[in-house]
Amino acid sequence: MSTNKNSSDSACQAEACSLQTCLSKNTYSPEKCDQHMRRLYQCCQSMYDATDDKGESTACPMPSVVRRWLKNHPESK
Repeated sequence: MSTNKNSSDSACQAEACSLQTCLSKNTYSPEKCDQHMRRLYQCCQSMYDATDDKGESTACPMPSVVRRWLKNHPESK
């Protein structure tokens, strides 16, 4: 039986699946999936914030990657 450290391994899984579906449909235009990527990374950031960066999810890259992507891709108003 696996142990649940600080968060569920399935955290943000729905967002990851949505992104994967979008990328599959837009093979030659991944920029069309930026909003899906943003939702996934915002979900991951929320999980990391709630767990002091100790949360783990198979759907999320490490915290520094999430923060860098969000910093480099500010939301356009």
